[in-house]
Amino acid sequence: MKAFLILEDGTVFCGESIGSTREVISEIVFNTSMTGYLEVLTDPSYAGQAVCMTYPLIGNYGITPDMESKRSWVDGYIVRELSRIPSNFRCQGTIQDFLKEQDIPGIAGIDTRALTKLLRDKGTMNGMITTNENYNLEEILPRLKEYRTGDVVSKVTCDAPSKLAGKGKKVALLDLGAKKNIAKSLNDRGCEVTIYPAHTTAEEILGSNPDGIMLSNGPGDPKDCGPIIDEIKKLYDSEVPIFAICLGHQLMALATGCDTHKMKYGHRGGNHPVKDLETGRVYISSQNHGYVVDVDKLDPKVATPAFVNVNDGTNEGLKYTGKNIFTVQFHPEACPGPQDSGYLFDRFIEMMGGAQ
Repeated sequence: MKAFLILEDGTVFCGESIGSTREVISEIVFNTSMTGYLEVLTDPSYAGQAVCMTYPLIGNYGITPDMESKRSWVDGYIVRELSRIPSNFRCQGTIQDFLKEQDIPGIAGIDTRALTKLLRDKGTMNGMITTNENYNLEEILPRLKEYRTGDVVSKVTCDAPSKLAGKGKKVALLDLGAKKNIAKSLNDRGCEVTIYPAHTTAEEILGSNPDGIMLSNGPGDPKDCGPIIDEIKKLYDSEVPIFAICLGHQLMALATGCDTHKMKYGHRGGNHPVKDLETGRVYISSQNHGYVVDVDKLDPKVATPAFVNVNDGTNEGLKYTGKNIFTVQFHPEACPGPQDSGYLFDRFIEMMGGAQ
């Protein structure tokens, strides 16, 4: 069956329908990872977005037990070619069947390189994936320009608190759209991890007397999270050590008077170099974000830059002045991606007083 990807600038790509045949409007973004497509599909940070994979062959090792959440959160999936016969000793099915089971519409057989170059040139755009060959461009384009991701954090967060048992430090993890491996990275280091829904009050979190607080990754515009930012400001005012990743990093910045802005096309992939400004060492990191903290408006009495992106000079982390708080824009838990910066979880445990 034919499928069409229609962008808000009027560009149309024609390919083959994969997965669900339902019509979807979403923000179109690209990811440069060569592997880890299942982790991308199940990363809650992609809620409200359709993902174009720049690597030309996707699905060659099938579906494996590597999901970062219980379901897929992407709005749509765009690939050059899907592998017809996956081969891997852990393979449990095909990506084609997975997309159908998860009701994710997609398109294959288009020039993903041309699409990526267009998004890099013009910036991230909204688009529609449809199987309707009689589409009306004049009717569709205004709908694309009006689309907004909205409050996607409320969509992806957990419904109720849950706990991973451990004999070490007690960590409260605020689930803003958390990848499973964040809690696992802490739990593997002996921590008892209690996962809280995104709209949990600071009073409830602090009332559990945690040794540390973790603010997770998540989707959407950080400025759409007003009530959550208010609660994070209360967490900041406490003396509990805090470590934040991605959206959590942005929300902590907003809670302390800093600003964020949308990037032209964001950072999404497993090959982004970040420099630790304290040691001068460069790490290769996994990233997935379309917004960034504006360090030009950063008050050094509140926080100072801790990491910088080597490619474009954007901020990749903050260390908070006079506080036991540090935050990073990239993903030290990886999945997919390199594990170069996993030591940051050890640093967090040291902030909490070290392993018991």
